[in-house]
Amino acid sequence: MSNWGIMATGTIAAKFAGTIHQMEKEGERLVAVASRDLEKAETFAKGYRSAKSPVKAYASYEAMCKDPEVEVIYIATPNNFHFENVKLCLQHGKHVLCEKPFTLTVEEARELFALAKKEKLFLMEAFWVKHLPLVKKLDEMIWEGAIGKLKHMRADFGFLASGARRTRKFKSELGGGALLDIGVYTIGFLQIFMKDKPSKIQSEVRMSEFGTDWFSELLCSYPGGETAVTTTAIGIQMPREGVFYGTEGYIRLPDCQMVEELELVKNDGTGETIKMPFDINGFEYQIRDTTECIKTGRTESHVMTAEDTCTIMELLENIRKSWNMHFPREE
Repeated sequence: MSNWGIMATGTIAAKFAGTIHQMEKEGERLVAVASRDLEKAETFAKGYRSAKSPVKAYASYEAMCKDPEVEVIYIATPNNFHFENVKLCLQHGKHVLCEKPFTLTVEEARELFALAKKEKLFLMEAFWVKHLPLVKKLDEMIWEGAIGKLKHMRADFGFLASGARRTRKFKSELGGGALLDIGVYTIGFLQIFMKDKPSKIQSEVRMSEFGTDWFSELLCSYPGGETAVTTTAIGIQMPREGVFYGTEGYIRLPDCQMVEELELVKNDGTGETIKMPFDINGFEYQIRDTTECIKTGRTESHVMTAEDTCTIMELLENIRKSWNMHFPREE
């Protein structure tokens, strides 16, 4: 079991808290939540209090980090705060699960993993998709030759955002833009299966009025001759479809984020549909992995390693720089 604290009170934090709440029978407990607004923290905490988890509310992140009952902290703050938030937690002896994108730069990511290793604390990016049972099954299928030799992959992700949410998603001061918000899904998804860094990336990008990207299409070429295309957008509603094309067939995912179903189609017309529904909502698998790693004294996961995160961060950073897109903290 793990005693969790949550840093921030937004939508993703609420989803995570709800998952922990449903995992009480497994020994997971939400014991504290922190916000810079005490009223928000109190309101959030009330929604998840139970006899087993009398959730405390804190008006500062440091105050929660000083709570001896909190063992591991889930960070769900805006992108630009991740580096300082993770560092604060580690400096107070807390294990950490941090939302995507892990940091704004690969240098920041490497510094945090080095600190976690030095302090003998667990640290992982919350790339929850990589932990899903069907993603693991899909990886096995591809590399065991279910569609022959993998030649090409495609992944799309786009959604609409308006009002304050749109501003928050794009604001440069918050590390905004579609690439870091959801491109981390598509790029990270490619990395699960391609196993190697792209040898070349060509891109087409469209920028928002905030100076950050709202649309991009990436064409990635790999050392083994494979190719992949990703399309990412905030402002266009797109199906989150993923397709893997091989010499002997293809595998289609109706949703490459919520991966619960895949369709295998062979060149001879045969195939099958495989379904692996989540136990709860998908977040439970990364939570279980975090608890198991802490219990066994590991500082990083075998599923989502420090190297995995740093590889993705380096790719995202290089793509941004090719667009001449920089965040205020970098200038």
